[in-house]
Amino acid sequence: MTHASSSEPHRSLEIERKYDVSDATPLPDWDALPGVVSVSPAEVRELDARYFDTDRLDLARAGVAVRRREGGPDAGWHVKASATGGRSEWGWPLDTRSPEDDPDAAVPGVIAEAVAQWAGPPFLPLARIRNTRTAYALLDRDGGLVAEFVDDRVTGWDERGGSQTSWREWEVELGPAAPDSETEREQLFAAVDAAVTAAGGGPAASDSKLGRVLGH
Repeated sequence: MTHASSSEPHRSLEIERKYDVSDATPLPDWDALPGVVSVSPAEVRELDARYFDTDRLDLARAGVAVRRREGGPDAGWHVKASATGGRSEWGWPLDTRSPEDDPDAAVPGVIAEAVAQWAGPPFLPLARIRNTRTAYALLDRDGGLVAEFVDDRVTGWDERGGSQTSWREWEVELGPAAPDSETEREQLFAAVDAAVTAAGGGPAASDSKLGRVLGH
């Protein structure tokens, strides 16, 4: 693995919708989604994420999250912040150390530099979130990724408060083949909303897994 401190971040804009569902809610029917002609086979991913913040929760108050996640195609360090139209995400490869190996050096310097406008070290463990994710690619006629649908079964721990919670949720995140225009994207999300509602789901009560773990 590469040290996070030696690499430039990958930058992206995350545009997604989240939904609350029960353990028994059946998967949605995506036949009515505009531009989607096929759905890939399920891909199961075991994800383990640790979040960090200052003792005064400066990052949380600024709407920023620092995460180290193992598992899945985007394993690594991530910084997420609010942005026009969605959330900006910066990503670095995983370093070779885990927080258990060296808790005092858990957040690499390059990550601290990236969030310096909002907060400064020391950064302490905030939450841990483990997630069994089942992912499906929603594809257009050329095989392009219109969106990714994920079915998440999550357990989260508040590292400071000591509480634990488990739940199931869905996310739909736009991909490279999603519509370019805002109008067409809203039409796509309207169709997603309708499919989720028909299956028995509804809008998520919290806009992030971290917020749910912390009771926000």
